Amino acid sequence: MTENKNKLNYVDLIPAHSKDKPWSINDKNLVEITVENKGFYNKIAQVFFKKPRFSFISLDEYGSYVWQQIDGRTDINEIGKRLAQKYPGAKDKLYERLCGYIKILERNGYVTVRGNN
Repeated sequence: MTENKNKLNYVDLIPAHSKDKPWSINDKNLVEITVENKGFYNKIAQVFFKKPRFSFISLDEYGSYVWQQIDGRTDINEIGKRLAQKYPGAKDKLYERLCGYIKILERNGYVTVRGNN
């Protein structure tokens, strides 16, 4: 078996905010992401059950800091370095947790992740 020397490590990837998910800083200085509830079933829920058209996802302090570091140019490794510098207590399993967090954001469509080429 040959080893793939070009294999990209997840921390080398670059996250970027999804363009269809606007966000803002709330009065508690935390990030709040706006998600439009689209689709047939959401429309029914909005009409018949008075469910809101938009949901607002508030991130915690760490998540807000990470979100604000995502700019489409900075890789996850650098974001982790910045996080460790700002929050020294976050160093325990930092990259494992950071990568997991970015993957959750990606899976939910809040960010896209690409290689740094």
